[in-house]
Amino acid sequence: MFGYVIVNKAELKFKEYDVYRSYYCGLCHCLRDKYGLKGSATLSYDMTFLLMLLTALYEPEEVCAKCNCVLHPFEKQQYRTSVMGEYVADMNVLLTYLKCLDDWEDDKKLHRLMFSKLLEGKTKDRQKLYMDKVRRIQMLMHTISENEKKNLDDVDAMASLFGQVMGEIVACREDEWTEGLKKLGFYLGEFIYVMDAYEDVEEDIKKGRYNPLKKKYDQPDFEESCRTVLTMMMAECCREFEKLPIIDHADILRNILYSGVWCKYEAIREKRIKGMNGEIKDE
Repeated sequence: MFGYVIVNKAELKFKEYDVYRSYYCGLCHCLRDKYGLKGSATLSYDMTFLLMLLTALYEPEEVCAKCNCVLHPFEKQQYRTSVMGEYVADMNVLLTYLKCLDDWEDDKKLHRLMFSKLLEGKTKDRQKLYMDKVRRIQMLMHTISENEKKNLDDVDAMASLFGQVMGEIVACREDEWTEGLKKLGFYLGEFIYVMDAYEDVEEDIKKGRYNPLKKKYDQPDFEESCRTVLTMMMAECCREFEKLPIIDHADILRNILYSGVWCKYEAIREKRIKGMNGEIKDE
């Protein structure tokens, strides 16, 4: 849904990337199996990271197989799935459903309303299954929406709310790892929220849409300030990750947390700098 929690492919071994792709395809398989093609449309790299994280931590029994794919019709794709794949698929669709409703309420995006209606029937049973979790997430999303309407420019407060949403999603069970997973999810959610605001700030300013970074954008230390905040958030996220007893695929997960997330940041920053240079030349 956001696409910020990605691998740095250039720094992965071929075998490691094949493993990563198998989890990505495994999540897609779960989404399609449980929710149809509309479920597959919600697939995200962020949730692929979550699937790998939870699988590595809890070590459930996995099914490894190959299947045909609409996007790759000439070669069967390897995929991995487990009970964690089912959980992450449910959270992926539920979060997309709630985000679509939020987009409709805030910006009246008709296509988001229509997509939420397509997902609505499929999510009713899941909402009952995760009743308390969904209720907490809905309350947090509602607070985010209300603060956006008030034009709240407190970046920390807004990022914290979405951090709590991700904390609920990452902590899949009530056990000894719940607190650590909630903290990891919290800092990861904060990072995602600020990255999303950082990427969209110019467009949001032009279109008059809400963005908590609007007032900071014209300040001379905007870039440095954003980088500092993002670095602090990801440092805390990595600290929580290192506390978990993860052995399987730890190198891939570290690639994502220590390197991959910054690939998107650098791409956004480079595009912004090029855009500014272009404006200067035009003047």
